[in-house]
Amino acid sequence: MNSDLTHPSHPSRPDWLWHLGVVAAVALWWMLYHQLAPLAEWITGLLPVARHSHTGEAIAFFLYDVPKVMMLLTLIVFAMGVVRSFFSPEKTRALLSGKREGVGNIFSAGLGILTPFCSCSAVPLFIGFVSAGVPLGVTFSFLIAAPMVNEVALVLLFGLVGWQVAATYLAFGLGIAIVAGFIIGKLHLEGWLQDWVRDIHSGASASTQIAGESMTMIERYRAGTQAVWEIFGKVWLWILLGIAMGALIHGYVPEDFMVKIMGAEAWWSVPAAVIMGIPMYTNAAGVIPIVEALLGKGAALGTVLAFMMSVIALSLPEMIILKQVLTYRLIAVFIGIVGSGILAVGFLFNLIF
Repeated sequence: MNSDLTHPSHPSRPDWLWHLGVVAAVALWWMLYHQLAPLAEWITGLLPVARHSHTGEAIAFFLYDVPKVMMLLTLIVFAMGVVRSFFSPEKTRALLSGKREGVGNIFSAGLGILTPFCSCSAVPLFIGFVSAGVPLGVTFSFLIAAPMVNEVALVLLFGLVGWQVAATYLAFGLGIAIVAGFIIGKLHLEGWLQDWVRDIHSGASASTQIAGESMTMIERYRAGTQAVWEIFGKVWLWILLGIAMGALIHGYVPEDFMVKIMGAEAWWSVPAAVIMGIPMYTNAAGVIPIVEALLGKGAALGTVLAFMMSVIALSLPEMIILKQVLTYRLIAVFIGIVGSGILAVGFLFNLIF
């Protein structure tokens, strides 16, 4: 970002016009966002494919998820860009780092419960947190909790298997998110972020140096807009690729094969379920019908929940998108820590229930 943000050389629009434009843009965003599902269904219905065929399911999934994730990315990055203009990265890190890091992990994981995002939808807010200078471990606590533990998953689990299982799932899911984020934070792996993200995270870009009370609100709007251009341009292609992969898997899920493997009464059924879940992509609501079918076939509860957690917390499409933010080493650490927690949950649930 250049110094035009603080000292624009071009004629400025009236302040009221900027405020009105932002309010109108948010209102338009809200209306469009709530029309994405029927719009995707309508477009899919115009195509020469059966809606509930494998191809129809994949197309509808892609047409809905692409604009959904893109819109979330735009809004969240803009908002975080504006917020970042009030706080320097140093102040933000001081607020959530050091002795407060554990509290930050708990707060971040708790926020994840209130945001019913799938794994790919949670990535934009993860990027926003990182760009605002929030400690890496705290951002990972959100990234894990948002898709894995949310009100949709808990309500559906409550209705399917009862409050005891739902409450235990909540406790274990939050535990994984908090502990995994805390461990990642203590490893100090900020150097394993991609270079452009590390520059933002460390406050090296000019936009973070001008943060402070000297900026006007209009300059903060411009800071948010500039953040959208900078970040969106680097990740949009990977978002498309990731969601395309998820759509193909979503439309062609080999359910009979999954039932056969996960119904096995063997120790390896839990790790097999986790490995099987990683390439897939759906949200908590989408995976619950599969969970119900597997339980109805006699699969062990811990095995099924391990599968569910891996689908919504370690999906391959999510990893493809995160590759533009994290290096392969950091992705491997993330998968290793979260995967270990999921395996532990699977084995413990099989012992308890």
